[in-house]
Amino acid sequence: QPVEATDDAFWDQFWADTATSVQDVFALVPAAEIRAVREESPSNLATLCYKAVEKLVQGAESGCHTEKERQIVLNCCRLLTRILPYIFEDPDWRGFFWSTVPGAGQGGGDEDDENARPLAESLLLAVTDLLFCPDFTVQSHRRSTVDTAEDIHSIDSCEYIWEAGVGFAHSPQPNYIHDLNRTELLKLLLTCFSEAMYLPPSSDSSNTNPWVQFFCSTENRHALPLFTSLLNVVCAYDPVGYGIPYNHLLFSDYREPLVEEAAQVLIVTLDYDSSISSSPTVDGTTTGTAMDDVDPPGPDNLFVNYLSRIHREEDFQFILKGVARLLSNPLVQTYLPNSAKKIQFHQELLVLFWKLCDFNKKFLFFVLKSSDVLDILVPVLYFLNDARADQSRVGLMHIGVFILLLLSGERNFGVRLNKPYSVRVPMDIPVFTGTHADLLIIVFHKIITSGHQRLQPLFDCLLTIVVNVSPYLKSLSMVAANKLLHLLEAFSTTWFLFSAVQNHHLVFFLLEVFNNIIQYQFDGNSNLVYAVIRKRNVFHQLANLPTDSQSIQKGLQRKKKTPEPISRTNSQDGVSMEGSRPAAPAEPGTLKTSLVATPGIDKLTEKSQVSEDGTMRSLEPEASQLSPEGNPPAALSDGEPWSGEASHSRRDRRRLSSASSSGQWTPTPDWVMSWKSKLPLQTIMRLLQVLVPQVEKICIDKGLTDESEILKFLQHGTLVGLLPVPHPILIRKYQANSGTAMWFRTYMWGVIYLRNVDPPIWYDTDVKLFEIQRV
Repeated sequence: QPVEATDDAFWDQFWADTATSVQDVFALVPAAEIRAVREESPSNLATLCYKAVEKLVQGAESGCHTEKERQIVLNCCRLLTRILPYIFEDPDWRGFFWSTVPGAGQGGGDEDDENARPLAESLLLAVTDLLFCPDFTVQSHRRSTVDTAEDIHSIDSCEYIWEAGVGFAHSPQPNYIHDLNRTELLKLLLTCFSEAMYLPPSSDSSNTNPWVQFFCSTENRHALPLFTSLLNVVCAYDPVGYGIPYNHLLFSDYREPLVEEAAQVLIVTLDYDSSISSSPTVDGTTTGTAMDDVDPPGPDNLFVNYLSRIHREEDFQFILKGVARLLSNPLVQTYLPNSAKKIQFHQELLVLFWKLCDFNKKFLFFVLKSSDVLDILVPVLYFLNDARADQSRVGLMHIGVFILLLLSGERNFGVRLNKPYSVRVPMDIPVFTGTHADLLIIVFHKIITSGHQRLQPLFDCLLTIVVNVSPYLKSLSMVAANKLLHLLEAFSTTWFLFSAVQNHHLVFFLLEVFNNIIQYQFDGNSNLVYAVIRKRNVFHQLANLPTDSQSIQKGLQRKKKTPEPISRTNSQDGVSMEGSRPAAPAEPGTLKTSLVATPGIDKLTEKSQVSEDGTMRSLEPEASQLSPEGNPPAALSDGEPWSGEASHSRRDRRRLSSASSSGQWTPTPDWVMSWKSKLPLQTIMRLLQVLVPQVEKICIDKGLTDESEILKFLQHGTLVGLLPVPHPILIRKYQANSGTAMWFRTYMWGVIYLRNVDPPIWYDTDVKLFEIQRV
């Protein structure tokens, strides 16, 4: 039966208890009970929420000077964290926090305008005040506590930023009680923001999360110090524990839970679709983002705004060093097992790094300005290689590849890859001596040849990255050169080319890589040239690819004999690096969350041409690619996110390849001809024509079987004047689009859902943004 709101004795028992933890609250308030109250006595649930918020507001007003007040605030905080997901899962309740509660403005202050505040706003403002509450969440600057109500409102929270770093030089004394209290309040914030989990994915980016929108608006007077505190706490964290091995086994680390929570709150507040800049056009396809040099007013979301305005070199240095240190943490593990604390929040860090590069172009250029970018590249390649066999980590594979795609659009990235790779991070890849470019190619080869099936949509992204960097690669190792040719061999078999409508794009990408290296970096690349000469039959077979229906059918028959997409035989996979463990598939029963499909490579990127002086200009998309925008990303199934790069529009394709009665696509001679005629083989054929006779002559004359002599000859050879005129360099640059914005939203919330297991905030609630699946 309904309990009167005025019955304080009844309501106070919910938060008066002294020794509870958030785990206790979850145990004492079971899901079934919350749902029962929601259905059977809704007025009691409403009163409970309203009373709990009221207690937080009172705590924020008074400044929480007594232990009792702090206990009440923490208990209300835990209770709301427990209840909110059950309010969000019921559409009838979703508006509840956005309604005003009669008489909520009592308790002093400006009566009239406070009366109109929706409950959600009162809650968010109270939490932000509490996050800068002296002696509760921050160090008090004053020795004597002044017990006046105005005290908390007169404090300038910018003087209480939690950690030194961006825009703040003073590092406060660590205080584990403050860290614990901040963590609980941030958990509640994250739970408030999680309403997004209860709405199905939609391609409409305009439906912003009202909680985040209010929290990141000018209504939040602590927005700047809070943004800075979260960013600095994450980037300043050093899990190694002051350099003493095994330190983390002796001392409990109160910082880590705070850092995790801060990273999660930060990426959620930055969930903003940069493709619909501050003034979206009708179809939402603006190219000018809010981060252009001429600063438009910028997005209303202050967190995105602040992030995009960071510009001091030392701030960039602090952020980059911090993110790189944390991302490299799992790689450091290996010298003394368990000697350093292993962090688990690398996925949140990758999302944060992505947001930094996407919203702040100056940061992106800073990252690429020195070889520090390699401190990001190596951990990303490590994660990609490690997760390649694990179906539960498809999201991690995607974000790693997206980051590399974004970086590869800039010339400097390709140039930086020439730095020799000397760090020996144990990875189960062949041992090689070479540069970071070799490492990248070898890891990509490993992903393509020994990853699991669901990674196929990433193949064209992986090869696009290699194409983008190829004009700048000064000298590939023999191992990497062989890997590239092995991929070409695998992708140019007739059954692979004929078995799916877009498979031939992969061959186009690889030929473009070879052409770029031969035309622009011939001098240092004798290993690649030698590999091309050794595998010349692959190029001849491509040039003579049969196009009659009988051969097409015969090619497809072969598929039935060799079902493996890419055979690993004839790829000389020497010894793996020592200390490495093979990439393992997911343990059966591992939970994972579903993801929306990512847009095809032609939507993800736009082509830019590099001119003589190294500047890029964007190329107008061809008419055939201007398909009507605005189709939801969900329309792309797992298997089909690639669309017409080198081929015709969908309509032409349908004309060229007959669909059989079963609705299955079948290759036709016209279809094969339509792309075979465009294969860019001229440069390579000319190279073979000139060099093969010379190499054969050397072998016959000197009776040589020794590679080193041939390589020496190729090193000193030149093809000046013999090759066709160099083609312009084409770079496919990542472009922001609402499809990837939606992908990031589902990925990010999926990670947050799975990582919050103690307490399990959202477990077993009716989440709509993704499905929870077992491997």
